[in-house]
Order: sequence, then C-alpha cells, then structure tokens
Amino acid sequence: MIKGFKNFLMRGDLIVIAVGLVVALAFSTLIQSFSGNIVSPLINALAGNSSGGPGLGWMLNGQFIALGTFISAIVYFVIFMAVVYFVLVVPYRSYMARHGTTVFGAPEPPAPTKTCPECLSSDLPAAATKCLHCASVVS
Repeated sequence: MIKGFKNFLMRGDLIVIAVGLVVALAFSTLIQSFSGNIVSPLINALAGNSSGGPGLGWMLNGQFIALGTFISAIVYFVIFMAVVYFVLVVPYRSYMARHGTTVFGAPEPPAPTKTCPECLSSDLPAAATKCLHCASVVS
C-alpha cells in the first residue's frame, strides 16, 4: 500500500501540477500586492478619497502608494520560488534522472533523420528505405 502511494506521488504529472499550483499561489500574492498597494491607491487618489499609510512610498492626492509593501511582495516571490526550485524541482529532477525520465522542460534530442538524394527532403527517418515525398530508394 505504501509503495503504491509512493508511486502515485512520484508520477511526473502530479509533481508538475503541484509546482504549477505553488507558482500560481505565489504569483497571485504578487498581483494582489500590486493591485492593493499601487493600483487601488492610484484610483482612490484620482477619485479624491483619502486614506494614508506608513512605510516606504509616497502620498499622492491624499493616497499613500505603498511601494515598500510591493517590493516586499517581489522579494517574497523570488525567495519562495527559489525554495520551491531547490526543495522540490532539483531533487525531483535527480530522482527522475536516476529512473531514466526527463522532466520540467528538459529537451530531448531530435530523432535522427537523413536526406533524400533525389528530392533533397531532409525529414526522412533514419531507418527509411524509400522517400516519403518522391518514393525513390534511399540508401
């Protein structure tokens, strides 16, 4: 039962989805901070509402634009993504490499091809004996 659970957790699709979810959550925090601390005060300042706040930033027509809060969200995002990468992605890549599978966008080498001497098409599989395009014999 535990071996089956381990196999379920170590499936490539599940890990990719989990990392994508974590990235989305961290990115949503960044976007929420941007909209809540920069966009909303700008809109309120243009509308004439006033509410101030302390910290790094500036006042614009009675609205405090919290640049410090947004910068801290960017730092949080970078640190969070570094932790996700070094704690989840790197160990999972090495685990899958030991088992002969590549993950997370690692490029696979292209299949070997050869060129037809008659029509010069270069997309023939290496094991082909006839050209796909002109039906001539390929050695």
